[in-house]
Amino acid sequence: MTTPAPWTFLTNHTHVLLCLQQHPGDTLREVALRVGITERAVQRIVRDLEDAGVLTRERQGRRNTYRLQPSTPLRHPLEAHHTVGELLDLLR
Repeated sequence: MTTPAPWTFLTNHTHVLLCLQQHPGDTLREVALRVGITERAVQRIVRDLEDAGVLTRERQGRRNTYRLQPSTPLRHPLEAHHTVGELLDLLR
């Protein structure tokens, strides 16, 4: 039996985006459990994504809801001609 590789093709930023797309009302703790990283790491990633214009946060009562901005271009020059929405559609 082989052990799984210690790396994945997608980054934790992508994993967080996928979780928030599928469950926009999840708490960051719930996202952290789904992704398998700490809540603090999810907070940093969400802040990165907000700063890049990929996510917006809306307060609803005591919870936040996250809305993705699918028209945001991907950041790396090799894929900058594609958008966040295209990537998420591909992974859906």
